[in-house]
Amino acid sequence: MFRIRTMNKISKEGLELFPRDRYEVAGEIPSPDALLVRSADLNTMEIPETVKAIARAGAGVNNIPVPACTERGIVVFNTPGGNANAVKELTLAALLISSRRVIPGIAWTASLAERGDEIPELVEKGKSQFEGPEIKGKTLGVIGLGAIGVMVANDAVALGMDVIGFDPYISVDAAWSLSRLVRRADTLEGLLRQSDYVTVHVPLTDTTRGILDAEKFRIMKKGARVINLARGGLVNEADMIVALKEGRLGTYVTDFPTAELLACERTICLPHIGASTPEAEDNCAIMAVRQLMEFLESGNIKNSVNFPNCRLDQRAPHRLLVANRNIPNMVGQITTILAGAGINITDLINHHRGDFAYNIIDTEQEIPLEVLGKIGGVEGIIRVRTLLAP
Repeated sequence: MFRIRTMNKISKEGLELFPRDRYEVAGEIPSPDALLVRSADLNTMEIPETVKAIARAGAGVNNIPVPACTERGIVVFNTPGGNANAVKELTLAALLISSRRVIPGIAWTASLAERGDEIPELVEKGKSQFEGPEIKGKTLGVIGLGAIGVMVANDAVALGMDVIGFDPYISVDAAWSLSRLVRRADTLEGLLRQSDYVTVHVPLTDTTRGILDAEKFRIMKKGARVINLARGGLVNEADMIVALKEGRLGTYVTDFPTAELLACERTICLPHIGASTPEAEDNCAIMAVRQLMEFLESGNIKNSVNFPNCRLDQRAPHRLLVANRNIPNMVGQITTILAGAGINITDLINHHRGDFAYNIIDTEQEIPLEVLGKIGGVEGIIRVRTLLAP
């Protein structure tokens, strides 16, 4: 029986996938095998020693202490693409409201509620203050061509925009999905110089933090509009406010409001609703649950942020799973210990990601506890686990 602790309210569409004869799922559960989380902050939480995996029903994992988990051999999953359509649709809405001054227009019209029969005439006289350009024929720069960025780029093409994309790390799958009408920028600076609108869809890392700052704003078109529904830290907020006040940029639409941004006239702040659709919550929960079940029951890894994707069809009754530091002769030491115990390896796969690696080893014989202890005692081994084929 696997024990899953839910750290937030999780969509029932996902939770119902757990077979009740093999899984115990609850918000308060001792010694869990895995944690299932949405927005709860785990950075200050003492994660139980029994936890083997954490699944985030969403793309970002800044609420999870990933480095500390990696050191303990805890596999952290996310659900890339599960909320992609929701964020894409809000990005398209942001393109429109950044241009057409829809929001101030609605607020101004509401202020006329007590003017009675004067309203039609007042509307005709006052509407010119809310003019804004159409997006058709304008250039959109998409920074990051992952699941969301590709969808935004393709739909913007369908809306008649000239689209430029920049992503030096684009995956093969994303490249296949991207419209052939999307032009490729060789550099971020090249994209920014050409774009009337810029939308950013990259994860927040040490290398992407403040990717849009004063230096970048100076090379952008005067009056360009910027959309950030990814992570607040991708844009240098202080530099953005200066650029807006000086009129170098036209509008900033963000899903990450702060007091300073709310006080700036040219910003449109949304209440972090990029993925807030029932469909996105269901999709992310379903993906997270399936990934957890696959890992707990077979040891296979898909969509981990700290360990490599690794999959092996099980053709022997016993399976050994080893997480280790990516240093020389680790596989050799493991297989030598197994051979010394007379254990025959049926199949084996080893993948690495940066400084860490993961092994799936299938054997005909059950591995005794003393042999597992020897493997766990090898310098560089982080976690050892065994499974029996269902």
